[in-house]
Parts: sequence; C-alpha cells; structure tokens
Amino acid sequence: MKAHILRKFIDEVWNRGRIDAIPGYIADTYHIVHDPGDPWEGLTLDKAAFQDRVATSRQPIPDQNFEIQTLHENEDSVCITWCWQGTHLGDIAGFPASGKLLHMSGATVYYFDGDRISGHWQVADRLSIYQQLQANLV
Repeated sequence: MKAHILRKFIDEVWNRGRIDAIPGYIADTYHIVHDPGDPWEGLTLDKAAFQDRVATSRQPIPDQNFEIQTLHENEDSVCITWCWQGTHLGDIAGFPASGKLLHMSGATVYYFDGDRISGHWQVADRLSIYQQLQANLV
C-alpha cells in the first residue's frame, strides 16, 4: 500500500507539479534526514513549506520527470532508486538557462507515518548536474 501511495506522490507532485495534491500525501511534519546538497537538508517542514520546496525545485526545470527504477517496501518506509531528467529552463545556482536536457540518478528512502509521507533520506548524483551545467556554458 505504501508503495502505491509513493508512486502516486512521485507522479502527481514531482513529475506533474501538482502542488495542490501535497496535503493528501505529506504528514503534518516532514523531516529531511539526509540529502547532501539540498538546501532543505536537516529541516523539518510543514505542508506549506513542503509546497514551497517543490515549487522552488521545479521552477528552473518544470518538465522534470522521475522514473522509478526499483522499489522496496518495508513496514514504515519505501526505498526507491530513480533516474531523473528535465530541461534546464531557468537559473540554477547562477547557471543561466541553457535549454539542454539534464539527467541524474539517486536513491531515496521515504518514511511513513500511517499513510502519509513523513520524511526522507536521499543520495543523488548532484555532481553530474554541476558537470552538465558547466559543460553547457561552453
């Protein structure tokens, strides 16, 4: 059941950008346990702050898409590996829009409180994004 909820969350919120759907998926507090390079790492967010996080993250790459590669469900968590891609249409950390396709991969453990997602632990290949952004300047 949690795996089904997570698949819908990834598709509706992160892939389609349905910010309004977030309250149906996220617990009252969402803790970002580990996510190196993410400006929200270590923070606990309420639903409004999580909505802001998604809107801010999607702004420079509005067509972003996460494709789940593997998924493992446990009692109170779901672990996924994923491949991500999107078109660089806005400023990212001082790198102007290039119109180029960016891609990376990663793994995320999502924690649940009942049927709501309450946080995550993630590793993502952000170095490859930086390298792609640098290459786009040439």
